[in-house]
Amino acid sequence: MERIKKPKIGISGSLLIDEGGMFPGYERAYVNNDYIQSVAMCKAVPYIVPIVNDDEIIKEQIANIDALILSGGHDVSPLNWSEEPNQKLGGILPKRDTFDFKLLKFALEMKKPILGICRGEQVINVCGGGSLYQDLSLIDGCYIKHNQQHLSNVATHTAIIKEGTKLYKILGEKEIHVNSFHHLAANKIANGYIVSAVSKDGVVEAIEKEGEDFVIGIQWHPEMMTKDYSIMQKIFKALIDEANK
Repeated sequence: MERIKKPKIGISGSLLIDEGGMFPGYERAYVNNDYIQSVAMCKAVPYIVPIVNDDEIIKEQIANIDALILSGGHDVSPLNWSEEPNQKLGGILPKRDTFDFKLLKFALEMKKPILGICRGEQVINVCGGGSLYQDLSLIDGCYIKHNQQHLSNVATHTAIIKEGTKLYKILGEKEIHVNSFHHLAANKIANGYIVSAVSKDGVVEAIEKEGEDFVIGIQWHPEMMTKDYSIMQKIFKALIDEANK
């Protein structure tokens, strides 16, 4: 029997830097396990894409996968959109910004399907010429608690999905309930992108690339919810379906 080839889904890696122990400052490549298990749950093969500096190696990383997930984590440095850091900015990792921007650039050039989650959504927006609010307190009218701080798999607020968007086609719902772990948010939207979901206080919850290319960024963390909310599996299945094309 001929073996059916499963698509390879790359998940952008991060660095965990030891603050003590035997090797202070030691860097460990990692990605949260929820991303890996969500991809595997949807019958695709997950690969961690670790941070490197060589452009040719990064191109090869992208060439060897069928779709890319830009994972969450550090705040994006505001120097990337020509702002100075606000006092409420969290921890940054500039080498990760540089790597993620290159991953995204090469993935776009190679027409790979792309899903950005939390920081990943923000990377898509900034890389495309958009900007971010450095803290939710800087957004007029923001009143919803967007960082639930614990119970990662629990939905805590509403996201309103814009009809006619790729995201609406995937989810099939005008409103869904999402989890929330962020204090930055999209401000100016990148050229060629539209807002496809907002919270009830107007904070951007998702963006997507105009046209046919599958490039979607979402602010919540569906990978933490796939075991308990089948609707969140639809996001990963949509990415995998695109990777199969």
